[in-house]
Amino acid sequence: MINPTRILFIHGSESNSQTYKAQVLRTRFPEIIIPDFSGPLNVRMAQLANIIKDESGWTLIGSSLGGLMAALFATQHPGQVRRLVLLAPALNLPEFAHRLPKPVKVPTVLVIGMKDDVIPGETVRRLAKRIFPKLTYLSVDDDHRLHHTADTLDWQGLLD
Repeated sequence: MINPTRILFIHGSESNSQTYKAQVLRTRFPEIIIPDFSGPLNVRMAQLANIIKDESGWTLIGSSLGGLMAALFATQHPGQVRRLVLLAPALNLPEFAHRLPKPVKVPTVLVIGMKDDVIPGETVRRLAKRIFPKLTYLSVDDDHRLHHTADTLDWQGLLD
């Protein structure tokens, strides 16, 4: 069961807590935590760790670079994450792709747009499948931002 106070959305690199996806998620889960992240990846990861602390039962939803952050955190702290939703995650970046973490059994949903021209969808899907054996893959008719998809996904079903 979802703990509504332990749902965290992690935005992408050129984004913030006020994006369209963040607004969509806020309407569905009013208690969701949507912080602003800034700086290089290591600084953002420290900000994320400071939010999560030693609490468990987190549902992490990450978009683009935020998806990379969620995936990295889950592989480093699998006992704290109950579910991952990765929206066009940047798993192709060297921080993940060149240093593949050990597989973790965190239930994971991967959503990639067929028109995404930012991340290589098939590469990301293959990487995710190797690391997250409990992977559900959704290929959607959308671009990298997934704005159309954000509105139409069954968020409750994805997070349960």
